[in-house]
Amino acid sequence: MISAVILTKNEEKNIEACLRSVSWCDEIIVIDDNSTDKTVELVKKSGAIVFVHPVNGDFSAQRNYGISKAKTDWIFFLDADERVSSALWYEIMAQTNEAIGPYVGFYVKRQDTMWGKVLKYGETGNIRILRIAKRNAGKWEGRVHETWKVSGNVTLLRNHLDHYPHETVESFLKEINFYTDLRAKELFDKKAKAYLWSIILYPLGKFTINYFFKRGFMDGTPGFVLAMHMALHSFLVRSKLWLNWHKNND
Repeated sequence: MISAVILTKNEEKNIEACLRSVSWCDEIIVIDDNSTDKTVELVKKSGAIVFVHPVNGDFSAQRNYGISKAKTDWIFFLDADERVSSALWYEIMAQTNEAIGPYVGFYVKRQDTMWGKVLKYGETGNIRILRIAKRNAGKWEGRVHETWKVSGNVTLLRNHLDHYPHETVESFLKEINFYTDLRAKELFDKKAKAYLWSIILYPLGKFTINYFFKRGFMDGTPGFVLAMHMALHSFLVRSKLWLNWHKNND
């Protein structure tokens, strides 16, 4: 048996399609971060289970809270802007229906579609993320850009998860601003420092790697826009980290 766990925050535009794509799961749990739109209403209407629980700047804690609410042996995490194809659904069911199998978790490939373009290169061109694991195999770590740390054998599934992020440049920039605040605070708490050279060189390196070495230019204009945004992400993390130290030294 498998539970789908979905984190939400004002996802009324995405949540219904996401829920339909995991209707085959034995249990669907939504952990909502105090949405102010119709997200919770739509989740309840679908028959899924919803818990309103604030993120408080810690996405690992939010995901671990989701694990604590699940009642099945297997947990499948996905975001509201992700969709499960029929091929991935069948593969997940085949793998998790084994009473005794060699694996405690599964990585999935994720395919991003942004502004009508399937991105095959750059930052998102080769993403593998651990999203399916046994409930007691481990826990999530890291406040932001969190990872699921499990103990035991894991493998990669063949079929991909569909991802439809950032409908507009404006929404992309808002998300970058939000996540860089959290990441800068996390690094500050770890006593990490930012210097002028890192503020300049890290973003340049990020763009160069994503656009040239990872061939983001092959994705056309969306590939360039994505590479620029990820460079901005790197710039803002280090700039905000420097500002945190500057404020605390005043």
